[in-house]
This record gives sequence, C-alpha cells and structure tokens, in this order.
Amino acid sequence: MLIQKEIDLQDKHSFHCPVKTEYWVEYDSIDELQQILREANDFGLPIMPIGGGCNLLFCRDYEGILLHSCIKDWRLLEEDEKSVLLQVGAGLNWDEWVALSIEKGWCGLQNLSGIPGEVGASPVQNIGAYGVEAKDCIESVVVLDRETLACETKLARDCAFGYRMSRFKQDWKDRYIVCYVNYRLSKEASFCLDYGQLKEEVQKLGEPSLKNVRQAVLTIRNSKLPDPDKLGNAGSFFKNPCIDKTHYQSLVNDYPDIPAWPQNDGSVKISAAWMIDRCGWKGYREGDAGVCETQALVLVNHGQASGEDILHLYEKIADSVEEKFRVKLQPEVVVLK
Repeated sequence: MLIQKEIDLQDKHSFHCPVKTEYWVEYDSIDELQQILREANDFGLPIMPIGGGCNLLFCRDYEGILLHSCIKDWRLLEEDEKSVLLQVGAGLNWDEWVALSIEKGWCGLQNLSGIPGEVGASPVQNIGAYGVEAKDCIESVVVLDRETLACETKLARDCAFGYRMSRFKQDWKDRYIVCYVNYRLSKEASFCLDYGQLKEEVQKLGEPSLKNVRQAVLTIRNSKLPDPDKLGNAGSFFKNPCIDKTHYQSLVNDYPDIPAWPQNDGSVKISAAWMIDRCGWKGYREGDAGVCETQALVLVNHGQASGEDILHLYEKIADSVEEKFRVKLQPEVVVLK
C-alpha cells in the first residue's frame, strides 16, 4: 500500500496537464482496498478509482482521494476444448495482457492491441477498436461494493455494455470498484478484419494469424496516433455518433462520401473524424492545445495546455460540427470539470 499527499498528476494521466490530487493511494489486493475504504470514509473526501489515466481530462485539481490498483495477477479459472476462462487483475497493463493472450494462442483480443491503459478500464469504458469491443470477451467482472465492502461478481449481461459505455460509467459509477475482469477467450482462430484498412495490412504480413493481426493493428495505430509520452493525448477524444436513417440520408444527399456503418438497432454510426476534418480542424493549434495532424479524433497537449484549454477546444470543434452537419459530438474521454 502506498499513500501520498499533494501529488502532481502530470505523469499519471496521458494528457499530462499540470494538475494535482489531494491524496494518491495505491493498493495491491482487495484486502488493502477494503482497509483503505474503511479509513477513507472517516475523512469524508470524494474517492475516484484511476487506472492508467488514459481516458481522463482533468480540468482542475482533484480535491479527494485517487485510488490506483496495483492488482496485476491473472489465473486460469476454466478450460475446455474450445475456450479458456481467465481472471485478470484490474491493474495489469492492457497491452501486456493482450500480448500474453496471443502468446498463449487465445483468440479474441488481438484487434484491441495497443490500446493504452489498464485491464480495469476495459469493462468500464467497454474499450473497442477495429470492429471488436471488450464486451465480446468479458464474461463477468469482480467488483468491490464501496458501501458494504463486500466482493461481488457482475455478469456481463447485467453491465449494460454499449458503445464506450457501461453501468460502471453510469449508475454504478460511485458504487463499485473493478478488481478483476473475467475473460472468455477462444482456442479456435476467428478473425474480424473488415474494419478500415486492417485486412490490407494483415495481407502484407501473410496469412491471418493472432500475431499478424496484432502486428497489423499496432502498425496502423502507430501511423495515426501519437505516443502520449511524447505528445499528451487520450486517444480518440470524440465518439462516433449514431443518427437515425432519415438524418443520415439527408447527410448523404449533401456528402455522398461520408463514412458510415449501419447498426443493429436501425441507426447509422457516422465518422466523427471525417466531419471534424471537413470542418478544417485537423492539425489546428490554439496555444498548446491542438488537434492531431494525422487523426482528427485526437486532441493533443503540445506542452503546457491546461485541461480547460483542451475542453474549450473540444467545445469549439463540437459547435462547428453541429452547425455544419446537425450532429452533436460527445466526448469519449471522461472530463472532470
């Protein structure tokens, strides 16, 4: 267990904005987390779990306790001829976990290679990339109830997983802390290559395989997304919006080349990056807050931008997109105002 006071968060979140927290607390086990919560309740301070800080924008200092999981163990729970069920600690680096699963020959996570952050964020955010989402492999989530301090297992069907969304971001946000995530992975190879240029990139490497798909995903990501350690960012800042068919058809009439993906519920998901680019924002810079030159979804900190600077830029971009396309963009990043 580690408890620190008045800690600079610049190196603890990927935007690297100059902010502090009143308390930074790390724990290595559920027992330690229970002990921390018992004592924290006496202080009456706000408490927020934080993983790799790769999906957060701090617009102010955090006046409370930030809890960081260092639970990094994993174990095999079940195995049969077709699949394995694995329990993975919330504090394990996400891409290390993906690499490990591929090394073992377990299929399911390869399209999610290279996503920054830690395992605990995967059910909270329902992370996704290249046609695959975490929910496709999550069977259940082991959580600690902040009120009772008891461990519970939440089945995937009860988590209301959606596009970059779950109950852990909604009505469960202040109730449960993710401790472990249980993944069901396949022993049989099955590949999703229909998103973007993934199939083309895999073909350059040879036949589809877990390792080739992972390498292709990493190659594409590295060509489009800046390294947060070199240029502060949280990956995609904007969600791709879903609109109804009538609205989509009206847009297609004016913009026949707008990228779109029909959804099972009858709505149509359209490209936020394309709209932002069409509004002329790609590569834009205002002080040290800017838009990535290679991927319009990504807002960046060129050095000393504050969270408020980046939020202000987001609002300007969202307003211009709404004015031009009648679509209100929403942040994928969690904004702490």
